[in-house]
Amino acid sequence: MNCIIVDDEATARLIVAQLCSNVKELEVIDAFGSAMEAIKFLNQNTVDVIFLDIHMPGFSGFDFVQTLKNPPKIVLTTSDTNFAIEAYEYEAIVDYLVKPVTQDRFNKSIQKVKAALAKSPEPETVSNNTTTNNSSLGEELYINIDRRLIKINFNDIQLIEAKGDYIEVKTTKENYRVRNTLKKIKDKLPEKLFLQIHRSYIINFTKIVDIEDNSVLIEKNVVPISRSNRPELMRRLNLL
Repeated sequence: MNCIIVDDEATARLIVAQLCSNVKELEVIDAFGSAMEAIKFLNQNTVDVIFLDIHMPGFSGFDFVQTLKNPPKIVLTTSDTNFAIEAYEYEAIVDYLVKPVTQDRFNKSIQKVKAALAKSPEPETVSNNTTTNNSSLGEELYINIDRRLIKINFNDIQLIEAKGDYIEVKTTKENYRVRNTLKKIKDKLPEKLFLQIHRSYIINFTKIVDIEDNSVLIEKNVVPISRSNRPELMRRLNLL
């Protein structure tokens, strides 16, 4: 089995790594100080199990679990005993270890992981008949500026920002200021490309250059991510 460790405390990561090293069939692939770093890794790699802390700045362990479309088995490692009941509401979470963790207790957790992996079903095949919202839309957005209809290709749009009674549509070529609302413009955008990540911003998530705990970088624009929209953004990124 291979695993990763996600904990914002360096000492805690080292302790879990040491516990892992005493289990012959377990290999630590990497360790991360934030959930965001782990998500970037999991976009490109698969693991059997994640040892995950609950309390991390900006993005909790539970937030992290919700972002994973096909999560591996997860063992929570935490100093907080208050979330054990909530933890077992998540199918992927197979154990709840309270720090400090002894080797004997850790070994029992590994046995639970093995049993859970043995029971895991084969991945479901996605039907070719699956459709997405806005599938009837064309490839362009038309906006009204000074009584003229301007056609903008969806792929050229980087983000849309609400500014009072107006919205600003920022594209790869130029920006357009339109008297409209974010809610109305959102209904015209294909979900396969666009996502509202803040009450004032809709982004084309294929244009993301970098991502931090509370913001994304699109071209030279730093766009905030609201806490409520962060899990859905992470789910979308896992599909790229």
